[in-house]
Amino acid sequence: MNLRLRASAAAAVLILAGCASTSRVMLGPTYPAIAPEQVQIYYQPPARYREVALLETDSGAFTYGEQNKTNAVLNKLRAEAARLGANGVLFQGSETGYGGSGVGVGVGGGHFGRHSGFGASVGVDLSPTQKHAHGVAIFVTDPSPAATGPTR
Repeated sequence: MNLRLRASAAAAVLILAGCASTSRVMLGPTYPAIAPEQVQIYYQPPARYREVALLETDSGAFTYGEQNKTNAVLNKLRAEAARLGANGVLFQGSETGYGGSGVGVGVGGGHFGRHSGFGASVGVDLSPTQKHAHGVAIFVTDPSPAATGPTR
């Protein structure tokens, strides 16, 4: 395999690895892994739970459509929580990341012995905005809604 092909393959692997990242900060013990379909998304805290990890993810560089971006971040949060054995994710919120798109131009030239060369290139970044989401992977021991305060 020539050097240029190896460099291209390595760059592709790094780009793809960067698209699928979910970061976590551990807060408690992990549990045996479960299927992502078993992980419930909570928008209000359940009555009793244990915190497992803080999670942060994004929709990916090539996800188009707001609903698709939301689905992507929720599925990534579920998948990471499932790997940690958490049966829930307490959703903390999301925001849209506005990356800079633009056009880049490069020009170069060189001389080696009696040979000279010249090259130019133009690059365009058309990647869409990403959705970023935050949640807490939780192990729920009582799924009933938490009391919100005194009632009259």
